[in-house]
Amino acid sequence: MTIGNAELYRLKSDARRGLLENDLILQRFFERFERQLSSEDGVVLSHFLALDDNDLMDLLIGRKDSVSTLEKELQSEPFKKILIMLRQK
Repeated sequence: MTIGNAELYRLKSDARRGLLENDLILQRFFERFERQLSSEDGVVLSHFLALDDNDLMDLLIGRKDSVSTLEKELQSEPFKKILIMLRQK
């Protein structure tokens, strides 16, 4: 099931970050994938968006493959899938 408009709007609002680099990466992500995001993808993405800006940036640019607050979750396939999508150039 694809994500609803209200949930998509909330995720996009949460994606507005303090670091311009994060904003640009997240904007590109939504431009490419917003139509195909499922409800489960939205839940996973909300976990990423709850990270502080520096941890999120480290994950997005591949400086780190894990952060302490999502260490367990990043082992699951849904989290791996979204992280791969976020890292696409």
